[in-house]
Amino acid sequence: MTYKRDEEEASSTTPKTNKYAFACAILASMASILLGYDVGVMSGAAIFIKQDFGISDVQEEVMIGVINLYALIGAAAAGRTSDWIGRRYTMVLAGVIFFLGAILMGFATNYAFLMFGRFVAGIGVGCALMISPVYTAEVSPASSRGFLTSFPEVFINFGIMLGYISNFAFSKLPLHLGWRFMLGIGVFPSVFLAVIVLMMPESPRWLVMQGQVGKAKKVLDRTSDSIEEAQQRLADIKAAANIPIDSTDDIVHVPKQSSHGKGVWKELFLHPTPSVRHVLIAAVGLHFFQQSSGIDSVVLYSPRIFEKAGIKSDSEKLLATVAVGFTKTVFILVATFLLDRVGRRPLLLTSVAGKMLSLVTLGFGLTVIQQHSHVRLTWAVGLCIAMVLSDVAFFSIGMGPIAWVYSSEIFPLKLRAQGASVGVIVNRVTSGVITMTFLSLTKAITIGGAFFLYAGIAAISWVFFYVVFPETQGRTLEDMEGLFGNFLWRFSKDRKMEKNDVGNGGQVQLARN
Repeated sequence: MTYKRDEEEASSTTPKTNKYAFACAILASMASILLGYDVGVMSGAAIFIKQDFGISDVQEEVMIGVINLYALIGAAAAGRTSDWIGRRYTMVLAGVIFFLGAILMGFATNYAFLMFGRFVAGIGVGCALMISPVYTAEVSPASSRGFLTSFPEVFINFGIMLGYISNFAFSKLPLHLGWRFMLGIGVFPSVFLAVIVLMMPESPRWLVMQGQVGKAKKVLDRTSDSIEEAQQRLADIKAAANIPIDSTDDIVHVPKQSSHGKGVWKELFLHPTPSVRHVLIAAVGLHFFQQSSGIDSVVLYSPRIFEKAGIKSDSEKLLATVAVGFTKTVFILVATFLLDRVGRRPLLLTSVAGKMLSLVTLGFGLTVIQQHSHVRLTWAVGLCIAMVLSDVAFFSIGMGPIAWVYSSEIFPLKLRAQGASVGVIVNRVTSGVITMTFLSLTKAITIGGAFFLYAGIAAISWVFFYVVFPETQGRTLEDMEGLFGNFLWRFSKDRKMEKNDVGNGGQVQLARN
Protein backbone atom coordinates (compact mmCIF):
# COMPACT_ATOMS: atom_id res chain seq x y z
CA MET A 1 0.00 0.00 0.00
CA THR A 2 1.36 3.43 -0.95
CA TYR A 3 0.06 6.77 0.22
CA LYS A 4 -0.19 9.55 -2.35
CA ARG A 5 -0.48 13.30 -1.98
CA ASP A 6 -3.39 14.81 -3.79
CA GLU A 7 -1.89 16.54 -6.81
CA GLU A 8 -4.43 19.35 -6.96
CA GLU A 9 -3.79 20.20 -3.30
CA ALA A 10 -0.04 20.16 -3.89
CA SER A 11 -0.28 22.46 -6.88
CA SER A 12 -2.59 24.94 -5.21
CA THR A 13 -0.17 25.82 -2.43
CA THR A 14 3.43 26.95 -2.62
CA PRO A 15 4.83 26.73 0.92
CA LYS A 16 7.92 28.61 1.85
CA THR A 17 11.20 26.71 1.84
CA ASN A 18 11.67 24.89 5.13
CA LYS A 19 14.59 26.64 6.84
CA TYR A 20 15.91 23.55 8.60
CA ALA A 21 15.83 21.47 5.40
CA PHE A 22 17.47 24.42 3.62
CA ALA A 23 20.31 24.46 6.18
CA CYS A 24 20.79 20.69 5.93
CA ALA A 25 20.92 20.88 2.12
CA ILE A 26 23.47 23.70 2.24
CA LEU A 27 25.76 21.81 4.62
CA ALA A 28 25.50 18.52 2.70
CA SER A 29 26.04 20.16 -0.67
CA MET A 30 29.33 21.65 0.47
CA ALA A 31 30.80 18.19 -0.18
CA SER A 32 30.54 19.00 -3.89
CA ILE A 33 33.07 21.82 -3.48
CA LEU A 34 35.76 19.12 -3.52
CA LEU A 35 35.05 18.13 -7.14
CA GLY A 36 34.55 21.71 -8.28
CA TYR A 37 37.79 22.93 -6.74
CA ASP A 38 39.80 20.14 -8.33
CA VAL A 39 38.27 20.79 -11.76
CA GLY A 40 38.86 24.53 -11.56
CA VAL A 41 42.35 24.45 -10.07
CA MET A 42 43.72 21.81 -12.47
CA SER A 43 42.78 23.90 -15.51
CA GLY A 44 45.39 26.47 -14.50
CA ALA A 45 47.81 24.37 -12.44
CA ALA A 46 48.35 22.10 -15.46
CA ILE A 47 50.05 25.00 -17.29
CA PHE A 48 52.72 25.26 -14.60
CA ILE A 49 53.02 21.52 -13.87
CA LYS A 50 53.75 20.93 -17.55
CA GLN A 51 56.54 23.50 -17.44
CA ASP A 52 57.93 22.26 -14.11
CA PHE A 53 57.93 18.51 -14.83
CA GLY A 54 58.33 18.78 -18.61
CA ILE A 55 55.43 16.44 -19.37
CA SER A 56 53.88 15.81 -22.79
CA ASP A 57 50.37 16.73 -23.96
CA VAL A 58 49.22 13.13 -23.46
CA GLN A 59 50.56 13.09 -19.90
CA GLU A 60 48.86 16.42 -19.27
CA GLU A 61 45.43 15.28 -20.46
CA VAL A 62 45.74 12.02 -18.52
CA MET A 63 46.75 13.94 -15.38
CA ILE A 64 43.76 16.26 -15.75
CA GLY A 65 41.12 13.70 -16.63
CA VAL A 66 42.14 10.55 -14.77
CA ILE A 67 40.73 11.75 -11.44
CA ASN A 68 37.30 11.08 -12.91
CA LEU A 69 38.19 7.39 -13.28
CA TYR A 70 39.67 7.30 -9.79
CA ALA A 71 36.39 8.77 -8.55
CA LEU A 72 34.66 5.57 -9.67
CA ILE A 73 36.15 3.73 -6.71
CA GLY A 74 34.83 6.34 -4.31
CA ALA A 75 31.39 6.47 -5.94
CA ALA A 76 31.01 2.68 -6.02
CA ALA A 77 32.17 2.36 -2.41
CA ALA A 78 29.97 5.23 -1.22
CA GLY A 79 26.78 3.47 -2.32
CA ARG A 80 27.52 0.58 0.01
CA THR A 81 29.19 2.66 2.72
CA SER A 82 26.26 5.07 2.95
CA ASP A 83 23.90 2.13 3.59
CA TRP A 84 26.31 0.78 6.21
CA ILE A 85 27.48 3.78 8.27
CA GLY A 86 24.93 6.35 7.06
CA ARG A 87 24.84 9.25 4.64
CA ARG A 88 26.36 11.73 7.10
CA TYR A 89 29.51 9.80 8.05
CA THR A 90 30.11 8.91 4.40
CA MET A 91 30.47 12.67 3.78
CA VAL A 92 32.98 12.92 6.64
CA LEU A 93 34.93 10.05 5.08
CA ALA A 94 34.96 11.86 1.71
CA GLY A 95 36.45 14.97 3.33
CA VAL A 96 39.17 13.00 5.10
CA ILE A 97 40.21 11.15 1.93
CA PHE A 98 40.34 14.33 -0.15
CA PHE A 99 42.41 16.01 2.59
CA LEU A 100 45.06 13.29 2.24
CA GLY A 101 44.98 13.60 -1.55
CA ALA A 102 45.46 17.38 -1.46
CA ILE A 103 48.47 16.98 0.88
CA LEU A 104 50.06 14.40 -1.42
CA MET A 105 49.53 16.52 -4.55
CA GLY A 106 50.93 19.64 -2.89
CA PHE A 107 54.14 17.84 -1.89
CA ALA A 108 54.56 15.84 -5.11
CA THR A 109 58.18 15.70 -6.30
CA ASN A 110 57.55 14.08 -9.67
CA TYR A 111 54.79 13.11 -12.07
CA ALA A 112 54.26 9.62 -10.58
CA PHE A 113 53.95 11.03 -7.04
CA LEU A 114 51.45 13.61 -8.29
CA MET A 115 49.37 10.91 -9.99
CA PHE A 116 49.22 8.94 -6.73
CA GLY A 117 47.94 12.04 -4.96
CA ARG A 118 45.26 12.43 -7.64
CA PHE A 119 44.29 8.79 -7.12
CA VAL A 120 43.64 9.39 -3.41
CA ALA A 121 41.85 12.71 -4.05
CA GLY A 122 39.71 11.04 -6.72
CA ILE A 123 38.33 8.52 -4.26
CA GLY A 124 37.27 11.38 -1.98
CA VAL A 125 35.70 13.24 -4.91
CA GLY A 126 33.70 10.15 -5.93
CA CYS A 127 32.35 9.65 -2.39
CA ALA A 128 31.30 13.29 -2.10
CA LEU A 129 29.78 13.42 -5.57
CA MET A 130 27.55 10.42 -4.96
CA ILE A 131 26.35 11.02 -1.41
CA SER A 132 25.64 14.75 -1.38
CA PRO A 133 22.60 14.77 -3.74
CA VAL A 134 21.23 11.54 -2.22
CA TYR A 135 21.23 12.99 1.29
CA THR A 136 19.76 16.28 0.12
CA ALA A 137 16.92 14.56 -1.76
CA GLU A 138 16.09 12.38 1.22
CA VAL A 139 15.91 15.29 3.66
CA SER A 140 13.97 17.68 1.38
CA PRO A 141 10.17 18.15 1.28
CA ALA A 142 8.61 17.59 -2.14
CA SER A 143 7.66 21.27 -2.54
CA SER A 144 11.30 22.42 -2.64
CA ARG A 145 13.21 19.25 -3.52
CA GLY A 146 14.26 20.51 -6.95
CA PHE A 147 15.53 23.76 -5.40
CA LEU A 148 17.44 22.00 -2.63
CA THR A 149 18.84 19.09 -4.63
CA SER A 150 20.32 21.53 -7.14
CA PHE A 151 22.63 22.80 -4.39
CA PRO A 152 25.37 20.18 -5.07
CA GLU A 153 25.74 21.61 -8.57
CA VAL A 154 25.79 25.13 -7.08
CA PHE A 155 28.72 24.18 -4.89
CA ILE A 156 30.50 22.36 -7.71
CA ASN A 157 30.39 25.65 -9.58
CA PHE A 158 31.45 27.56 -6.48
CA GLY A 159 34.38 25.16 -6.12
CA ILE A 160 35.33 25.69 -9.77
CA MET A 161 35.34 29.45 -9.24
CA LEU A 162 37.51 29.06 -6.13
CA GLY A 163 39.91 26.94 -8.17
CA TYR A 164 40.11 29.59 -10.90
CA ILE A 165 40.70 32.31 -8.31
CA SER A 166 43.40 30.17 -6.67
CA ASN A 167 45.11 29.79 -10.06
CA PHE A 168 45.14 33.52 -10.65
CA ALA A 169 46.21 34.33 -7.06
CA PHE A 170 49.20 31.97 -7.01
CA SER A 171 50.26 32.33 -10.64
CA LYS A 172 52.86 34.98 -9.73
CA LEU A 173 54.76 32.67 -7.34
CA PRO A 174 57.92 30.85 -8.48
CA LEU A 175 57.17 28.01 -10.89
CA HIS A 176 57.88 25.17 -8.44
CA LEU A 177 55.72 26.74 -5.70
CA GLY A 178 52.72 28.21 -7.52
CA TRP A 179 51.00 25.01 -8.62
CA ARG A 180 51.77 23.33 -5.26
CA PHE A 181 49.90 26.07 -3.42
CA MET A 182 47.05 25.81 -5.95
CA LEU A 183 46.58 22.10 -5.27
CA GLY A 184 47.54 22.03 -1.59
CA ILE A 185 45.07 24.74 -0.58
CA GLY A 186 42.36 22.13 -1.22
CA VAL A 187 42.92 20.82 2.32
CA PHE A 188 40.87 23.69 3.74
CA PRO A 189 37.47 22.91 2.15
CA SER A 190 37.92 19.21 3.03
CA VAL A 191 38.60 19.98 6.71
CA PHE A 192 35.68 22.41 6.81
CA LEU A 193 33.41 19.76 5.29
CA ALA A 194 34.39 17.04 7.78
CA VAL A 195 33.63 19.38 10.69
CA ILE A 196 30.31 20.89 9.59
CA VAL A 197 28.80 17.56 8.55
CA LEU A 198 28.75 16.56 12.21
CA MET A 199 26.20 19.34 12.79
CA MET A 200 23.69 17.70 10.42
CA PRO A 201 20.99 15.14 11.26
CA GLU A 202 21.10 11.74 9.61
CA SER A 203 18.84 11.07 6.62
CA PRO A 204 15.33 10.09 7.81
CA ARG A 205 15.09 7.42 5.14
CA TRP A 206 18.37 5.82 6.26
CA LEU A 207 17.17 5.93 9.88
CA VAL A 208 13.97 4.09 8.95
CA MET A 209 15.99 1.50 7.03
CA GLN A 210 17.90 0.91 10.28
CA GLY A 211 14.67 0.57 12.25
CA GLN A 212 15.13 3.92 14.06
CA VAL A 213 11.65 5.21 13.30
CA GLY A 214 11.52 7.55 16.32
CA LYS A 215 14.66 9.43 15.25
CA ALA A 216 13.43 9.57 11.66
CA LYS A 217 10.13 11.09 12.80
CA LYS A 218 11.97 13.87 14.65
CA VAL A 219 13.98 14.73 11.53
CA LEU A 220 10.89 14.64 9.31
CA ASP A 221 8.98 16.89 11.70
CA ARG A 222 11.72 19.52 11.29
CA THR A 223 12.29 19.14 7.55
CA SER A 224 8.65 19.02 6.39
CA ASP A 225 6.37 21.93 5.55
CA SER A 226 3.69 20.71 7.99
CA ILE A 227 3.01 18.00 10.58
CA GLU A 228 0.63 16.37 8.11
CA GLU A 229 3.35 16.20 5.46
CA ALA A 230 5.80 14.74 8.00
CA GLN A 231 3.30 12.00 8.82
CA GLN A 232 2.70 11.38 5.10
CA ARG A 233 6.44 11.15 4.37
CA LEU A 234 6.99 8.77 7.29
CA ALA A 235 4.13 6.55 6.11
CA ASP A 236 5.56 6.49 2.58
CA ILE A 237 9.03 5.56 3.84
CA LYS A 238 7.64 2.83 6.09
CA ALA A 239 5.71 1.37 3.17
CA ALA A 240 8.83 1.40 0.98
CA ALA A 241 10.83 -0.30 3.75
CA ASN A 242 8.12 -2.96 4.33
CA ILE A 243 7.38 -1.70 7.85
CA PRO A 244 3.73 -1.78 9.01
CA ILE A 245 2.40 1.74 8.56
CA ASP A 246 0.24 1.57 11.67
CA SER A 247 3.23 0.68 13.87
CA THR A 248 3.90 3.27 16.59
CA ASP A 249 7.18 1.83 17.90
CA ASP A 250 10.23 4.10 17.87
CA ILE A 251 12.52 1.16 17.14
CA VAL A 252 11.39 -1.63 14.83
CA HIS A 253 12.94 -4.66 13.21
CA VAL A 254 13.73 -4.22 9.52
CA PRO A 255 14.52 -7.31 7.42
CA LYS A 256 18.22 -7.54 6.61
CA GLN A 257 17.43 -7.56 2.91
CA SER A 258 15.69 -4.18 3.22
CA SER A 259 18.15 -2.53 5.58
CA HIS A 260 21.42 -3.49 3.95
CA GLY A 261 20.58 -3.52 0.26
CA LYS A 262 20.87 -7.25 -0.37
CA GLY A 263 19.79 -8.05 -3.90
CA VAL A 264 19.82 -4.41 -5.00
CA TRP A 265 22.13 -5.00 -7.95
CA LYS A 266 19.94 -7.87 -9.16
CA GLU A 267 16.88 -5.62 -9.00
CA LEU A 268 18.72 -2.91 -10.91
CA PHE A 269 20.31 -4.95 -13.68
CA LEU A 270 19.19 -8.59 -13.79
CA HIS A 271 15.49 -8.53 -12.90
CA PRO A 272 14.30 -4.91 -13.06
CA THR A 273 10.63 -4.05 -13.32
CA PRO A 274 9.66 -1.97 -16.37
CA SER A 275 9.58 1.11 -14.14
CA VAL A 276 13.03 0.47 -12.66
CA ARG A 277 14.48 -0.24 -16.11
CA HIS A 278 13.09 3.06 -17.39
CA VAL A 279 14.53 4.87 -14.35
CA LEU A 280 17.93 3.28 -14.91
CA ILE A 281 17.98 4.18 -18.62
CA ALA A 282 16.97 7.75 -17.79
CA ALA A 283 19.64 8.18 -15.08
CA VAL A 284 22.44 6.58 -17.09
CA GLY A 285 21.52 8.48 -20.25
CA LEU A 286 21.33 11.80 -18.45
CA HIS A 287 24.75 11.43 -16.83
CA PHE A 288 26.31 10.18 -20.07
CA PHE A 289 25.01 13.04 -22.20
CA GLN A 290 25.77 15.64 -19.51
CA GLN A 291 29.47 14.87 -19.87
CA SER A 292 29.75 13.64 -23.47
CA SER A 293 28.51 17.02 -24.74
CA GLY A 294 31.88 18.43 -23.65
CA ILE A 295 31.31 20.62 -20.60
CA ASP A 296 34.46 19.42 -18.82
CA SER A 297 36.55 20.06 -21.92
CA VAL A 298 35.31 23.65 -21.91
CA VAL A 299 35.92 24.10 -18.18
CA LEU A 300 39.21 22.20 -17.78
CA TYR A 301 40.80 23.37 -20.99
CA SER A 302 39.45 26.91 -21.05
CA PRO A 303 43.01 28.35 -20.89
CA ARG A 304 43.87 26.30 -24.00
CA ILE A 305 40.68 27.43 -25.74
CA PHE A 306 41.41 31.08 -24.94
CA GLU A 307 44.97 30.58 -26.20
CA LYS A 308 43.67 29.17 -29.49
CA ALA A 309 41.28 32.12 -29.63
CA GLY A 310 44.23 34.52 -29.52
CA ILE A 311 44.90 35.25 -25.82
CA LYS A 312 48.61 34.57 -25.23
CA SER A 313 49.40 35.90 -21.73
CA ASP A 314 49.10 33.32 -18.92
CA SER A 315 47.68 35.96 -16.58
CA GLU A 316 45.06 37.02 -19.12
CA LYS A 317 44.08 33.40 -19.79
CA LEU A 318 43.66 32.71 -16.07
CA LEU A 319 41.71 35.93 -15.60
CA ALA A 320 39.39 34.89 -18.43
CA THR A 321 38.80 31.55 -16.68
CA VAL A 322 37.64 33.46 -13.59
CA ALA A 323 34.91 34.93 -15.82
CA VAL A 324 33.94 31.36 -16.79
CA GLY A 325 33.67 30.37 -13.12
CA PHE A 326 31.66 33.49 -12.27
CA THR A 327 29.24 32.85 -15.15
CA LYS A 328 28.70 29.23 -14.13
CA THR A 329 28.02 30.22 -10.53
CA VAL A 330 25.54 32.99 -11.43
CA PHE A 331 23.49 30.82 -13.77
CA ILE A 332 23.37 27.82 -11.46
CA LEU A 333 21.90 30.15 -8.83
CA VAL A 334 19.26 31.21 -11.35
CA ALA A 335 18.49 27.54 -12.03
CA THR A 336 17.90 26.75 -8.35
CA PHE A 337 14.98 29.19 -8.30
CA LEU A 338 13.47 27.85 -11.52
CA LEU A 339 13.54 24.08 -10.92
CA ASP A 340 10.43 24.01 -8.70
CA ARG A 341 8.66 26.77 -10.64
CA VAL A 342 9.29 25.96 -14.30
CA GLY A 343 9.89 22.22 -13.93
CA ARG A 344 12.70 19.86 -14.89
CA ARG A 345 11.78 19.08 -18.51
CA PRO A 346 11.46 22.66 -19.85
CA LEU A 347 14.76 23.70 -18.25
CA LEU A 348 16.57 20.61 -19.48
CA LEU A 349 15.38 20.94 -23.09
CA THR A 350 16.10 24.69 -23.17
CA SER A 351 19.55 24.09 -21.68
CA VAL A 352 20.53 21.49 -24.28
CA ALA A 353 19.23 23.60 -27.17
CA GLY A 354 21.29 26.55 -25.94
CA LYS A 355 24.38 24.38 -25.63
CA MET A 356 23.97 23.14 -29.20
CA LEU A 357 23.89 26.69 -30.54
CA SER A 358 26.83 27.79 -28.37
CA LEU A 359 29.03 24.83 -29.32
CA VAL A 360 28.34 25.20 -33.05
CA THR A 361 29.16 28.91 -32.91
CA LEU A 362 32.31 28.28 -30.82
CA GLY A 363 33.47 25.68 -33.33
CA PHE A 364 32.87 28.16 -36.16
CA GLY A 365 34.80 30.94 -34.41
CA LEU A 366 37.79 28.72 -33.60
CA THR A 367 37.86 27.36 -37.17
CA VAL A 368 37.90 30.87 -38.62
CA ILE A 369 40.73 31.93 -36.28
CA GLN A 370 42.75 28.83 -37.18
CA GLN A 371 42.30 29.46 -40.90
CA HIS A 372 43.42 33.11 -40.51
CA SER A 373 46.22 32.53 -37.99
CA HIS A 374 48.40 35.20 -39.63
CA VAL A 375 46.02 38.01 -38.60
CA ARG A 376 44.16 38.82 -35.38
CA LEU A 377 40.41 38.75 -35.91
CA THR A 378 39.09 40.69 -32.93
CA TRP A 379 35.47 39.84 -33.67
CA ALA A 380 36.26 36.12 -33.78
CA VAL A 381 38.18 36.28 -30.50
CA GLY A 382 35.26 38.05 -28.84
CA LEU A 383 32.82 35.55 -30.36
CA CYS A 384 34.78 32.57 -28.97
CA ILE A 385 34.97 34.06 -25.48
CA ALA A 386 31.25 34.87 -25.57
CA MET A 387 30.38 31.33 -26.70
CA VAL A 388 32.49 29.72 -23.95
CA LEU A 389 30.54 31.80 -21.43
CA SER A 390 27.27 31.00 -23.21
CA ASP A 391 27.98 27.27 -23.15
CA VAL A 392 28.69 27.16 -19.42
CA ALA A 393 25.66 29.40 -18.77
CA PHE A 394 23.23 27.15 -20.65
CA PHE A 395 24.77 24.06 -19.02
CA SER A 396 24.41 25.55 -15.55
CA ILE A 397 20.80 26.63 -15.99
CA GLY A 398 19.56 23.14 -16.76
CA MET A 399 21.72 20.18 -17.73
CA GLY A 400 24.16 20.64 -14.84
CA PRO A 401 21.84 20.66 -11.82
CA ILE A 402 19.09 18.50 -13.29
CA ALA A 403 21.42 15.50 -13.66
CA TRP A 404 21.85 15.42 -9.89
CA VAL A 405 18.24 16.35 -9.12
CA TYR A 406 16.82 13.59 -11.32
CA SER A 407 19.23 10.83 -10.31
CA SER A 408 18.75 11.51 -6.60
CA GLU A 409 14.94 11.51 -6.72
CA ILE A 410 13.75 8.96 -9.28
CA PHE A 411 15.14 5.69 -7.83
CA PRO A 412 12.97 3.74 -5.36
CA LEU A 413 14.13 3.92 -1.73
CA LYS A 414 15.81 0.52 -1.61
CA LEU A 415 17.71 1.18 -4.85
CA ARG A 416 18.48 4.85 -4.29
CA ALA A 417 22.04 4.79 -2.94
CA GLN A 418 23.31 2.18 -5.43
CA GLY A 419 21.29 3.69 -8.28
CA ALA A 420 22.77 7.12 -7.63
CA SER A 421 26.25 5.59 -7.50
CA VAL A 422 25.66 4.05 -10.95
CA GLY A 423 24.83 7.54 -12.24
CA VAL A 424 28.02 8.96 -10.72
CA ILE A 425 30.08 6.12 -12.21
CA VAL A 426 28.71 6.79 -15.70
CA ASN A 427 29.22 10.52 -15.18
CA ARG A 428 32.85 10.16 -14.12
CA VAL A 429 33.77 7.53 -16.74
CA THR A 430 32.37 9.70 -19.51
CA SER A 431 34.06 12.81 -18.13
CA GLY A 432 37.35 10.91 -17.83
CA VAL A 433 37.21 9.73 -21.45
CA ILE A 434 36.28 13.20 -22.71
CA THR A 435 38.96 15.08 -20.73
CA MET A 436 41.71 12.52 -21.36
CA THR A 437 41.18 12.67 -25.13
CA PHE A 438 40.48 16.37 -25.74
CA LEU A 439 44.00 17.41 -26.73
CA SER A 440 44.42 14.34 -28.94
CA LEU A 441 40.99 14.99 -30.47
CA THR A 442 41.89 18.58 -31.33
CA LYS A 443 45.02 17.36 -33.10
CA ALA A 444 43.02 14.80 -35.07
CA ILE A 445 40.02 16.90 -36.17
CA THR A 446 41.08 20.45 -35.11
CA ILE A 447 39.77 22.27 -32.05
CA GLY A 448 36.83 23.65 -34.03
CA GLY A 449 35.93 20.14 -35.18
CA ALA A 450 35.96 18.92 -31.58
CA PHE A 451 33.26 21.40 -30.64
CA PHE A 452 31.21 20.55 -33.74
CA LEU A 453 31.33 16.94 -32.52
CA TYR A 454 30.15 17.95 -29.03
CA ALA A 455 27.30 19.92 -30.61
CA GLY A 456 26.20 16.80 -32.52
CA ILE A 457 26.15 14.80 -29.29
CA ALA A 458 24.09 17.54 -27.65
CA ALA A 459 21.56 17.31 -30.50
CA ILE A 460 21.17 13.56 -29.96
CA SER A 461 20.76 14.14 -26.23
CA TRP A 462 17.90 16.61 -26.83
CA VAL A 463 15.93 13.90 -28.63
CA PHE A 464 16.69 11.39 -25.87
CA PHE A 465 15.52 13.74 -23.12
CA TYR A 466 12.37 14.67 -25.02
CA VAL A 467 11.36 11.03 -25.44
CA VAL A 468 12.48 9.49 -22.15
CA PHE A 469 11.97 12.00 -19.35
CA PRO A 470 8.69 12.57 -17.47
CA GLU A 471 8.17 15.65 -15.32
CA THR A 472 8.85 14.98 -11.61
CA GLN A 473 8.15 18.45 -10.26
CA GLY A 474 6.13 18.44 -7.03
CA ARG A 475 5.94 14.64 -6.67
CA THR A 476 7.06 12.84 -3.51
CA LEU A 477 10.02 10.46 -3.76
CA GLU A 478 7.73 7.51 -3.14
CA ASP A 479 5.48 8.59 -6.06
CA MET A 480 8.27 8.39 -8.63
CA GLU A 481 7.93 4.77 -9.68
CA GLY A 482 4.44 5.42 -11.01
CA LEU A 483 5.80 8.03 -13.44
CA PHE A 484 8.16 5.62 -15.17
CA GLY A 485 7.65 2.56 -17.35
CA ASN A 486 5.47 4.01 -20.13
CA PHE A 487 8.41 4.76 -22.39
CA LEU A 488 9.56 1.15 -22.39
CA TRP A 489 6.03 0.03 -23.16
CA ARG A 490 6.12 1.79 -26.50
CA PHE A 491 8.86 -0.58 -27.61
CA SER A 492 7.99 -3.79 -25.77
CA LYS A 493 5.61 -6.56 -26.85
CA ASP A 494 6.07 -8.95 -23.95
CA ARG A 495 4.53 -6.74 -21.25
CA LYS A 496 1.07 -5.38 -20.59
CA MET A 497 -0.05 -2.15 -19.01
CA GLU A 498 -2.58 -1.96 -16.22
CA LYS A 499 -4.14 1.39 -15.36
CA ASN A 500 -5.36 1.96 -11.84
CA ASP A 501 -6.77 5.25 -10.64
CA VAL A 502 -5.29 6.24 -7.29
CA GLY A 503 -7.08 9.21 -5.73
CA ASN A 504 -7.10 12.02 -8.27
CA GLY A 505 -3.81 10.87 -9.70
CA GLY A 506 -4.65 8.24 -12.30
CA GLN A 507 -1.36 6.46 -11.66
CA VAL A 508 -0.14 4.10 -14.37
CA GLN A 509 1.23 0.81 -13.09
CA LEU A 510 3.04 -1.76 -15.17
CA ALA A 511 2.99 -5.48 -14.59
CA ARG A 512 4.57 -8.45 -16.31
CA ASN A 513 2.50 -11.00 -18.17
